[in-house]
Amino acid sequence: MSFTIRNVAIALGALVLVGTAHLPAPSDLVGAWAPDAYILSDGTKHTVDGRIFFTESEWLVLFFVLDGDEPRRGSGEGGSYELEGDRLTFSHLYHLSAGAEMPGLPDSPLRMEARQTGGPTEQTRIELEDERMTLHFPSGNAMTFRRTSASR
Repeated sequence: MSFTIRNVAIALGALVLVGTAHLPAPSDLVGAWAPDAYILSDGTKHTVDGRIFFTESEWLVLFFVLDGDEPRRGSGEGGSYELEGDRLTFSHLYHLSAGAEMPGLPDSPLRMEARQTGGPTEQTRIELEDERMTLHFPSGNAMTFRRTSASR
């Protein structure tokens, strides 16, 4: 088999197309997602309940970390987001949280913040496969979700 510059360029182009075909677009996120698990960087796994919602440019999450059937911690957050490749950057404009100490999680006093602009950003790595999503946070923690509805 003879390798020419043209053949190599075609092969590299095909690899680039294959490598980017699975990257999510904002339209792939639109809808509601239910959390399955909150996995801490030390391997501790917590059951969670709630939803994360995406529009084409905004997000909102309400979730509870459970101890059995009892919510022990909760968070409501929202703002805008940008998606580039497998990097999902959240802009945090709204935040409400509180919670009791749990394995791997310290006590969290009540916190409330609301901004119109200039919120802190959080770049996460996203994995999206069919109707499953995993968010890998900068802390090393991760949260898994399953799609419950879509606006397609």
